[in-house]
Amino acid sequence: MNIAVVGLSHKTAPIEVREKLSIPEAQIEGAIAHLLSYPHVDEVTILSTCNRLEIYIVSSETTQGINEVTQFLSEHSKLPIISLRHHLFMLLHTDAVTHVLRVSAGLDSLVLGEGQILAQVKHTHKLGQQFNGIKTILNRLFKQALTAGKRVRTETSIGTGAVSISSAAVELAQMKVGNLSTYRISILGAGKMSRLLVQHLISKGANHISIVNRSRGRAEELVKLFPEQPIQIHLLSATMSIIAESDIVFTSTSSTEPILDRAKLETVLEPNQKLMLFDISVPRNVDADVNDLANVKAFNVDDLKAVVAQNYESRRQMAQEAEKILDEEVEAFDVWWRSLETVSTISSLRNKIEAIREQELEKALSRLGSEFGEKHQEVIEALTRGIVNKILHDPMVQLRAQQDVEARRRCMQTLQMLFNLETEFS
Repeated sequence: MNIAVVGLSHKTAPIEVREKLSIPEAQIEGAIAHLLSYPHVDEVTILSTCNRLEIYIVSSETTQGINEVTQFLSEHSKLPIISLRHHLFMLLHTDAVTHVLRVSAGLDSLVLGEGQILAQVKHTHKLGQQFNGIKTILNRLFKQALTAGKRVRTETSIGTGAVSISSAAVELAQMKVGNLSTYRISILGAGKMSRLLVQHLISKGANHISIVNRSRGRAEELVKLFPEQPIQIHLLSATMSIIAESDIVFTSTSSTEPILDRAKLETVLEPNQKLMLFDISVPRNVDADVNDLANVKAFNVDDLKAVVAQNYESRRQMAQEAEKILDEEVEAFDVWWRSLETVSTISSLRNKIEAIREQELEKALSRLGSEFGEKHQEVIEALTRGIVNKILHDPMVQLRAQQDVEARRRCMQTLQMLFNLETEFS
C-alpha cells in the first residue's frame, strides 16, 4: 500500500480552472463513493477549499490509482485530461505525507500561516470517515497532520497578524482606497469568511457595514458578535438595491454560479458611480464581465498576491521554525508506517502459537477428566494464555522497535524461518 495525493492549488492553477474542479460539501459523499468504486483506490478523502482541491488515496498500485483519480477529475470538471494535467501535481508517499502536514500547518497557503486551513483539514478528516473513504492509513495520516498543524500554531508565532484570505482582502481594499471609515461597505454572505471580514474591517476603522444573506437568523448571529458596531442586515432579495448604495462590496457565499454580473450592475448603478468588488469565493460570485464597466473594479482571490507578498518576508523565519516541527511529525508517521510491515508476521506468529496452545490445552483437559476440567478450565485457560503472551511479548516489541528497514526485514525472515510461518515476505 502507498499514499498518493493528486490535486491543484493557487500555485498550479488560476481561479478559472480551480472553480471548475471545486467540489461543494454536498457532493463530497458522491465523489468519495465514485472514487472508491475504482479498482485501485482503497482509501480516499477530498480536501476542497477556495485555493485548492486535493484528493488523497491509498493504493496498492499507485500509478493506476493516480490515473483513476485523474480520470475522475477530468469527468468532474469536464476538462480534457491533456489540458488538466498541466495544472495538477502528484505526490507519492513521503512527499504526500509531508505535503498534507505542510497544508495543515498553513505553510502551503496563499497567506503563509493562515489558520482557517487547519479547521478545513479537520473537516476533511471527519467527512472522509463519515463517508467510509478513510480507513486505517488515512486516519493515522490526518491525525498526524492535525497534530502538526496545532503544534506549529502553539510553538511558533506564524499565525499572528493578517493570516487569512479575509484579512488579506480587507488589506487590499485599504491599499486601494486608504481610509475605510468613510466608505459604505456591504458583505454578501454570513459564514465564517464574512465574520472574519467584519472583524478585520472594524479593526481598520470601517463604520458603515451591511450584511446581505439568504437567512436573517445567521446574519443576526454574526452581528451579535460585534455588539458595539451598528451593522445593518438585509435579505438576499435586497442585494441589488444595497449594492447600489455601496462603495465597496465583499462577496463570500457558497453559490456555485456568479450572483453578480455586468447586466445586473448596469441596471442599478448610476453612469458615473464607482464600485469596488472583492470576491473571495471559489467558485467566483462575481462574473469577470463586470470589469467591462468603466467605473467598476473587481478583484478575486488571485489578486491578493500583492498583500501576501508584503506579509511573506516577516513570516519566513517563523516558517523555518515550523518546518523543523513538521520534520518531527513526518518522522513520527514514518515510524508508524514502517511498523505496519511487521503486522502480518506478528499476526501469523500469534495465530500459530495460539493454535498450539488451544490444541495442547484440549489434550490436557481430556486427560484430566470432565469433572476436573469443568471446575478448573478457566484457571488453566488463563494460565496458558498468560504464558503465551509473556513469551511473545519481547519478540513483538523488539520487532516493532527496529528502525532500520533491512534489520527489521531480517528479523521477520528469521521469525518466519524458525517458526515455519506461512506469511509470504515481500
